[in-house]
Amino acid sequence: MEIERKFLIKEVPENLSAYSSKEIEQAYLNETPVLRIRKSDDNYILTYKSKGMMIRQEEELPLTKDAYEHLLKKADGHIIQKTRYLIPYDKYTIELDVFKGHMAPLIMAEVEFSSEDEANNFCPPTWFGKDVTYHKEYHNVNMALHQ
Repeated sequence: MEIERKFLIKEVPENLSAYSSKEIEQAYLNETPVLRIRKSDDNYILTYKSKGMMIRQEEELPLTKDAYEHLLKKADGHIIQKTRYLIPYDKYTIELDVFKGHMAPLIMAEVEFSSEDEANNFCPPTWFGKDVTYHKEYHNVNMALHQ
């Protein structure tokens, strides 16, 4: 189960390069249910996500590089490319995504939670902007397939 909130960013934190990061490339094979392939540095993953906005089922399976490259040719829409910075905040890790290509200059943050109550009671840092958790246009599948 994935419980996650998404936010636009008002101001990028100082010293962003001091945080660990990874390069991500992802594409979509299906919209309902969501079938995503992702390259995260040298890791390759196939992900299934059920319907939902803040709470949804998520399953991940490893892929080989060859399988990823084969499936990438079959993907619909745009390939999403981003640098993801992992920023510690209280007991959470903020995943700050700096988008490239057709989605630049978008910057968004995602935070995952262990329960719905925890997600609803989360107090974001002051550099976060609008909460877009329930705005489907900010879900990666929609950005890849409909923008």
